[in-house]
Amino acid sequence: MNVRNVALVCLALVLSACAQVPRIAPERAEQPKTVAAEKEPDLPKINLTSQLLYEFLIAEIAGQRGNLNLATDAYLDLAKTTRDPRFAKRATEVGLYSRRLPQAFEAAKLWRELEPDAEPPRQTVVALLISAGNLEEARPLLEQMLAKDSASRGQGFLYLSGLLSKHPDKVAALEFLRSLARPYPTVPEAHFAIAQMAWNAEKMDLALEEIREAAKLKPDWEAAAMFQGQLLQHAFPAQAMDFYKTYLSRYANAREVRLAYARMLVSDKNYTAAREEFRQLLQAFPENAEVAFAVGLLSLQLNDYDAAEGYFKQALALKYKDENIVRLYLGQLNEERQRYEDATRWYASVGVSDQFLVAQIRMAGILAKQGKMDEARKHLQQVAVQNNQQRVLLIQAEAQLLRDAKKYQAAFDVLTQGLEKLPNYPDLLYDRAMMAEKINRLDVLEQDLRKLIQLKPDYAHAYNALGYTLADRTSRFDEANKLLEKALKLSPEDPFIMDSMGWLQHRMGRNEKAVEYLQRAYGIRPDPEIAAHLGEVLWAQGKRDEAKVLWQGALKTSPQNEALLDVLKKFSQ
Repeated sequence: MNVRNVALVCLALVLSACAQVPRIAPERAEQPKTVAAEKEPDLPKINLTSQLLYEFLIAEIAGQRGNLNLATDAYLDLAKTTRDPRFAKRATEVGLYSRRLPQAFEAAKLWRELEPDAEPPRQTVVALLISAGNLEEARPLLEQMLAKDSASRGQGFLYLSGLLSKHPDKVAALEFLRSLARPYPTVPEAHFAIAQMAWNAEKMDLALEEIREAAKLKPDWEAAAMFQGQLLQHAFPAQAMDFYKTYLSRYANAREVRLAYARMLVSDKNYTAAREEFRQLLQAFPENAEVAFAVGLLSLQLNDYDAAEGYFKQALALKYKDENIVRLYLGQLNEERQRYEDATRWYASVGVSDQFLVAQIRMAGILAKQGKMDEARKHLQQVAVQNNQQRVLLIQAEAQLLRDAKKYQAAFDVLTQGLEKLPNYPDLLYDRAMMAEKINRLDVLEQDLRKLIQLKPDYAHAYNALGYTLADRTSRFDEANKLLEKALKLSPEDPFIMDSMGWLQHRMGRNEKAVEYLQRAYGIRPDPEIAAHLGEVLWAQGKRDEAKVLWQGALKTSPQNEALLDVLKKFSQ
């Protein structure tokens, strides 16, 4: 696999790891805290009788032994008997932990009754009421909580949003929250919470309206900017890009927004701009290995090998969590620059991991590029494997080296030897079928592909390979058509199956239909082999200039493609 393609595969993974960048933490939906310290509760005067001590020990021992049902009941009974809020609190906690919600609710109500001015019991009762769907019963408690202390009101709305998000009726929960927020139009967190609930209720317009209001009230609030960007990205991606860019021009230190913007640029394949955003993050966090690795991947994608090497080495020095993937990339970029000695050294340094086998295969590939095919094959044959799947990968790798060297019979023999030991491995069957076509053993090709279809009846590419071969190399067009129709049914948007069906139509003399399939396939994926087929059909229709333009364009991006070179040779005579 080309190093740039490998980089693309991993780029999305590293972006999620970049979420570990130290962040300016937005206000979280924690339980609201009051400014004034809670006063100590008035505790009842209790005589420590032998009976009371006995019941307390039963509760404690039951809890320690995991009998939480008995512990809950014992603590609740103690709370009722003594009216001590500490027992009520303990009964609530154990009841919640053991998921005995009716007992936990009863204990929480008693706890609140015994400590009427304390926030923890009020919040616990509210949470239990909301989880049970009793919104109106929770309303007066919430109104008291929100009105009590303006300093904690914002956190109260965020906390409430988290509770209500679990309510099954999202629209009812949204309207309930809006009614509670109505007296507080200048609290940005209230608008933020409503925006979240509106999103949950699939009311996008209201969500955008509310989050924008939150941003007006608190312009530098990064959490609001992030949520607004996420909403826009879902509904209006282009607007999201502009929003992030504008926000960063005003608040350059908004690191979470910059990370989100960089991710969008990567998704849009704007790697140059994405790399610049990651570079700025790296300047802010020079000790962050994840960001260094991300910049390295983007540099690799841009063929800036010197920069990529520097960033990868920086990631290693910063103890990147998966040093083997970094070492693999260092090997690949040196291989791309034909620095084979350095590449081999990096590949050899890859330890036991998911990357180990890939590194060994690429080391063999370097030997083959240097004309040392026997050494390359011996290297692959000596790699220790842990299971049959790894063994199959090594067999495939050896066959691919031989195929690349156009030693088709030798590749066929390697795959045949592999199938003697592992006769039902689909990957080996498919690869040998492709090699059988190269040495004109269509009997083996058909045998392997029909066996593969039996083993994997939903494997579209097996139907496609057999259907295409029958269309291209035989006159068994009806069989080919059935196979390709089945393949399209299994994978209707696959451009290579469309290409096969288009080629079948051409072989049957239906060139107009053939062009429809081939143009659609080429529009989805401008592959050189599809270009070769489409050009040949256009040529057959008399559209020779159009065919030549198509072939020349494809040749610029794929100058070594065999199918393209063959068709150019065929029609240049």
